[in-house]
Amino acid sequence: MQIAVTGANSSVGKVLLRHVAGQNDFLARAGVRTSEAVATLPRFATITPRVIRYDDRDSLTALLTGVRCLVHLAGILIETKHSNYQTANVDATRAVVDVCRDANVEHIVLISALGADSHSGNRYYRSKGVAEQIVTQSGISATIIRTPILLGPGTAGARALVGMASRPTVKVLGGGRHALRPLDVDDLSDAILYSCRARADGVAVHELVGPEPTTHRDLITTTGRLMGHTVSVAAIPVWTAKLGSTLAGWTRRGGMTPTVIDVITANEVVRTNADADLGVSLTPLLVTLTKLLPEKTATSD
Repeated sequence: MQIAVTGANSSVGKVLLRHVAGQNDFLARAGVRTSEAVATLPRFATITPRVIRYDDRDSLTALLTGVRCLVHLAGILIETKHSNYQTANVDATRAVVDVCRDANVEHIVLISALGADSHSGNRYYRSKGVAEQIVTQSGISATIIRTPILLGPGTAGARALVGMASRPTVKVLGGGRHALRPLDVDDLSDAILYSCRARADGVAVHELVGPEPTTHRDLITTTGRLMGHTVSVAAIPVWTAKLGSTLAGWTRRGGMTPTVIDVITANEVVRTNADADLGVSLTPLLVTLTKLLPEKTATSD
């Protein structure tokens, strides 16, 4: 099966490409935005890099012609001077979906976020909800997977976690008491490939989270123990962080805004986990955390 992946140079994209290479029934076109990004991709005979621009229909047509399934990973949480929620999360989705329709792509797998809602007061969640609407209304069968914090070597969540757990004392937003359901990126990759194969009729929206509920505080202290030391977690009041980020926003664009703070301190709660529906055997949290650590720091506790 020929698939295409946008955002292929993201940490999730690279893991997915490695999973593709381990299958005997998949070929993948890996869409990235620069030639420099091509050099960062895993090199396998079954992976073909393509440089694309979301405002360049010809480049998207070259990516998607002859493809049976598109995996749309591209998107942002933190805005910059050069990229915002409208362009990265909404316009890019609309551009690829339009070309998918003309290229007769049979199925779209959209990676979204827990909390996505086109009517949300939070701009990030609203942009993800609008992206879901674009896919839902495309006339193409689709699987939408809403995810929590993603953990795996190289993910933003893992880098931040290991950095905090490496210190004897760390201050985190709200004392890290918000609920999390971390998902292993290998499990997400399994769910994506399952969705490409299954290609459900119509549109299916799933919430896929990790097997064990925890809190940000407990995640940090557990990772610290795996590294062989104790971490003391103190609190940064959320309102203080929001005020500081608002003031900083007057002088710079993007970064850690109140919008982002609301997202990263939201409780990750789902009514039904989609692991069975997506053919996933979830990785235990301790196994996932151990994979994040350098071998010399991991303990058997």
